[in-house]
Parts: sequence; C-alpha cells; structure tokens
Amino acid sequence: MKYKVFIDGKDGTTGLKIYERFQNRDDIELLLIDEEKRKDSAERAKMINASDFTFLCLPDAASIEAVKLCTNPKVRIIDASTAHRTNDDWAYGFPELSAEHRSRIQSSSRVAGPGCYASGFASLVYPLVKNGIIAPDYPIVCHAVSGYSGAGKKGIAQYEDPNRDIQFKSPRLYALTQEHKHLPEMQKVSGLAYKPIFDPYVCDYYAGMTVSVGIHTRLMKKKLTGEQLAELFKEHYNSSRFVHAADFMGTDILTENFIPSNTLAGTNNMQIFVCGNDERLVLTSRFDNLGKGASGAAVQCMNIMMGIDEGTGL
Repeated sequence: MKYKVFIDGKDGTTGLKIYERFQNRDDIELLLIDEEKRKDSAERAKMINASDFTFLCLPDAASIEAVKLCTNPKVRIIDASTAHRTNDDWAYGFPELSAEHRSRIQSSSRVAGPGCYASGFASLVYPLVKNGIIAPDYPIVCHAVSGYSGAGKKGIAQYEDPNRDIQFKSPRLYALTQEHKHLPEMQKVSGLAYKPIFDPYVCDYYAGMTVSVGIHTRLMKKKLTGEQLAELFKEHYNSSRFVHAADFMGTDILTENFIPSNTLAGTNNMQIFVCGNDERLVLTSRFDNLGKGASGAAVQCMNIMMGIDEGTGL
C-alpha cells in the first residue's frame, strides 16, 4: 500500500529534513503543492484532505489553522510545531517514554511531535518522577546547548554569513526571562509541579545537542547511587531501538571525559549519561536537534502509526 503524505511547510528546516527522509521510500506518495500556492488556504486544504498523513512544519498559528482545514476524518496529522504539545487530545510523540505513550501514538489521528530541548529533558526527568526518585516539586535546573540549525532559516543565515559579528563564534545564552516555548511541555510531560530553571545556549556548530539536569542526591525521594541510577535508565529504555542509556560515567561509550554535543548529528539516536559522585549527579541526554529532536521523531511516529518498522527511513 502507498500512503499519500503531505508536508505543510516543506521548505522549513524540519520540513526539508522530513522530505529528504522520504526520497528512497517506495511506500510513500508525496503530495506536492505548487510553490506559488503554498500559503493558499484552499490549496493547502485540498492537499491535507487528500492525504493519509499530513506533517505540519509551520508556526503555531498556521498549524492551528491547518488542523481546522482538515475535514477528512481519515487524515492523520503529525504536528512539529509547539501548538498542540500540551493538548490532552493529542498524543505526545515520544514513544520511548512509556508503553502508554507508544500505544497512544499508534492509535491516534493527532500526534504532537516533541520539541528538541523538551525531548532531552523528558528523557531524563520523566523516568525520575515516574519511578519516585525525585518529587514533582524538585527544584530542577536544566542546562542545554544546541547547534545553530535549531534557530531556523534566519538564525542559520546569521551563523553562516561570512561577515557575521564576532558574537556568533561564541556560545550564546538566551531565554533570559526564563520563558521559552518548550517549558510548558517540559513541565507537563515530565510530571513536574513547577517549570524548571532553563539555560539554553545556541552554539557555533550546525547540528546536535546535549540537555543536562543536575541532581543533589540528598534531595532524592529514593536514594540511589550513580551506578544504580544508570541501571534505572538502562531498564527504562532497554527495549528502545533509538534511545540507549550508557553505563555510569559513560564508560561503554565515551573515550574521554567529555560529552561532545554533535556526535549524533544526522541520526535518530539518543544517548543517556549519568555522571558525578556520591553528592551530585549530572544526567545528560545527547541527540540531534534535527533528528530525534525534530524530523526523525516525526517520521518515527508516522511509522508507528502505519504499523510498520519504526526505523523505516531512519
């Protein structure tokens, strides 16, 4: 069977990556909109309603409009925007978090793809809260670094401008007001009572990211050593194809005492590290902000919804 697939917003960073992942698939028929009509609501509605699956790679307002344009109940929508990630009527597109997440994705007609920072954050914090290791009101501080591709077309152009300002050579901290579009889903999906302190940096390399959370062992509800916590993550993700929890201190993966952020670029993989000592532990999730943090996750969800090998095209 060939599925008809429409990517609304194909020319954006995420849309282009999804499009590229379909180039060698013979089970997909891509519905392509005329370039001059890509913002024409009537033409977009025609494409959406003719599809089996529609990907929304759009700003939030445009994604909300696109859902309203869909009148065909058989169309299944995967939204890569922020618009529906905390909406209880939408499945959250991170199947590795739990069997319930995977089952809901499989049966749903509406799936919200996770944000890149939120993917890394939830991969670390959801198992801690779910297993009673930390309380929902734990005062979490999250530090994250990302390649500049996460900044979108305008940001990419700034970083790749040969006449760019010297500041673009340095990591740049943003979300200075402690407001960020991923924070609501980071809190809700992870089961936290409060939003974490969040310090994201955009850096001078193209793709890949690390998201880190510090834990004071004295504040744990259930006291675990670093080795025991690493084993908990291994157990949580033991059946996962794309998420791998490393040994304590990353001894099975790391060759030096560094966790670089760009080594999984171009993949749909994610790695979880537990490092530190008896008093303080740092949990780190490493992945590609354009892969498991965006287009790869969206395609993986579609595969699960189709009932085929989730790694198809990945």
